Amino acid sequence: MADKTLLQRYVHILTVVACYWFVSITLVFVNKALLSGSEKLEAPLFVTCYQCVVTVVACYAIRAAARMYPDRLSFPSLHLDMNIIKQVLPLSIIFVGMITFNNLCLKNVGISFYYIGRSLTTVFNVLMTYFILGQKTSLSAIACCAAIVGGFYLGVDQEDASGSFSLAGTIYGVLASLFVSLFSIYTKKILPVVDGNIWALTFYNNVNACVLFLPLMVVFGEIPIVTSFPYLASINFWFMMTIGGIFGFGIGYVTGLQIKVTSPLTHNISGTAKAAAQTVLATQWFMETKSSLWWLSNMVVLGGSLAYARVRQLEMKNTAPEKTVSKV
Repeated sequence: MADKTLLQRYVHILTVVACYWFVSITLVFVNKALLSGSEKLEAPLFVTCYQCVVTVVACYAIRAAARMYPDRLSFPSLHLDMNIIKQVLPLSIIFVGMITFNNLCLKNVGISFYYIGRSLTTVFNVLMTYFILGQKTSLSAIACCAAIVGGFYLGVDQEDASGSFSLAGTIYGVLASLFVSLFSIYTKKILPVVDGNIWALTFYNNVNACVLFLPLMVVFGEIPIVTSFPYLASINFWFMMTIGGIFGFGIGYVTGLQIKVTSPLTHNISGTAKAAAQTVLATQWFMETKSSLWWLSNMVVLGGSLAYARVRQLEMKNTAPEKTVSKV
């Protein structure tokens, strides 16, 4: 009976990990199609804003379902509180920057280079935790970051050698990595405002984002582009836009679920492995031929990311006994 329970647990974990991979990879391919496909809309801010609207609607839909089936679903109350909106606003500004630069990076680079283009998140995490939180990092972790930077540089060099390098896309990728790092740091500070509920924070973040995107779309001249878009009445276009929004909402859920059924380290390893699979899949899907050094750059970044996750795990494990002793 114990073996059966253990088997069921492993099947559950594998199912969750598979869902994370599917949602994450599909989201990247859908967004790439929206931003660079045959029916692309040259208005990345509008595309991102619409996905935020879908997320808000999805929150209300799940809340309604939770009221109908309280025994099966749990979701926080979604009353708009102006005080909370104001307190969450600084984080929402970072959130808008994060998802905007992320989509701009994806618009300008191929999916195969997307992971390398956004690979400096770990490096910025180390820098931001030092400059903002004042927390120092071990030499082992810094060495892992150095490997990631080396892999990033080699990847950029090889992308340039192949003739497919995009300076704008790479800069957007670096900025996206910076904002991802800032978002993770400030999320911890803002979470108490919503009683630590990540879904409530997601809701308020996206509500704020919907408002923040409006003036940005006006400033960057996207309104006329959207109104004159030839596929504006296309069912396929709006279907893809909505799917992108649903998967954008879903990635938050499956990410939290994967961390819950495994561990933060396993989640990082799964995310890194997913990125490798995504890169291979993209090169096959778009029939791209890459050099040996290009592949080496990916392996260096992947190896550095995995090593960093392992180093941080060991460091946290070593500090745990000290905290336990101090409480006794």
